[in-house]
Amino acid sequence: MKKNLLLLFSAFFMLAGTCMVSAQGKYGADSAECIKYLSYYNEYYKQKNYDDALPNWRKAYELCPPTANQTMLINGTALYRRLISENRNNSIYVESLVDTLLTLHDIRAEYYPKYSVTALNNKGLDMINYIKDDPERLYKEFKGIIEKNKEEVKPQILLFQLNTACQLYQNGTVLADDVIQEYNNVMEILEKMKQTPEIEKIKTDCESIFIASNVASCENLITLFTPRYEANPDDLQLVSNIVRMLSSTEGCTDNDLFVNAANSMHRLDPSSSSAYFLYRIYSNKGDVENALKFIKEAIDSEDSDTKQDAQYYYEAAAFAFKNANNAVAFDFANKAAELDPSLSGKSYMLIGTIWGSLVCQGNDIERRAPYWVAVDYLLKAKRADATLAGEADKLIAQYRQYYPQAAEAFMYDLNEGDSYTVSCGGMRALTTVKTQQ
Repeated sequence: MKKNLLLLFSAFFMLAGTCMVSAQGKYGADSAECIKYLSYYNEYYKQKNYDDALPNWRKAYELCPPTANQTMLINGTALYRRLISENRNNSIYVESLVDTLLTLHDIRAEYYPKYSVTALNNKGLDMINYIKDDPERLYKEFKGIIEKNKEEVKPQILLFQLNTACQLYQNGTVLADDVIQEYNNVMEILEKMKQTPEIEKIKTDCESIFIASNVASCENLITLFTPRYEANPDDLQLVSNIVRMLSSTEGCTDNDLFVNAANSMHRLDPSSSSAYFLYRIYSNKGDVENALKFIKEAIDSEDSDTKQDAQYYYEAAAFAFKNANNAVAFDFANKAAELDPSLSGKSYMLIGTIWGSLVCQGNDIERRAPYWVAVDYLLKAKRADATLAGEADKLIAQYRQYYPQAAEAFMYDLNEGDSYTVSCGGMRALTTVKTQQ
């Protein structure tokens, strides 16, 4: 019995000792003093008496290990921001205050990993606010934060990281390839974030900074990315970056790398917008066949709605007409009018211009009949959109000069108002006979 009691007391004291060690581990060697100053500063802090809270906080920070209280670290950052603001004219003192502030963030990130992302983001924002003339330090610190937080990083940090990289390039500290890599990395992370107006603005700002830096000439970009593309033409992320980079560099879209990367991007992730992008590329190059092929793909894509399809049809009709592909232009313009009544005026105006430009073979009537169709459509354009009346009337007056005389029409057994089918240039339309009045 006595032996059992001794074992029981021994177990009790071992447990008590363990608790004491545990308590000492949390609050440090002088746990009583640690807890006391934590209490002192916290009371002042809650009362917003920051002047008295500060010395007690400093004592708590000196005595307590980081594990004592996360709130101590958070409140410390607030107290130090206040100190920095109050002493902003004392640059040497402010520098030491900023160092302490950033250290508090690092300690929180290390000892409270659940809140590491928040701590590092706050550190980055404080660096943006308080470190102005040390781009090398900013570059290194931002890089570390971005590597750890990835797409959870504050987007402003990404913007400032790219900006510091460009600054360092200007003074010769980093190479052009380093800046290009930073730009790619920043844009990739921004793309993974939820797309909001703020993110879109930061993406635009990043592109502006990169373009303004003149880091990479078109020639350098082609030299840099051509072997990468040839090695991995099916890497969607790579080809998207190539297209974005070359698009943002002046005069860098008229080359094989850009065209090939854009085609790969569409093949790997087809959409109406990627097909339309290729249409714009080929239309700018004057490649009518490929341009019309891709605008049709854009229209046929499932993610394009009726209103967008109508706009594509109208744009393609104007392009086809400009390139003397009148039958396609006529067909596309009619489809644009059918799909979107708000485009009918412009579409009919274009169709009238197409018919009025035709040079047809045959007798006098057959050569002049297209002008009748042209006027039909110009009148429809006026009715559909009153703002087109002035321009339409000028063309109508011009085309009416080519109407045959009534006697000329009569020679072909035709009279004013008779129904007449016109067929020319792969197009066909039903109209009425019109003569000089």
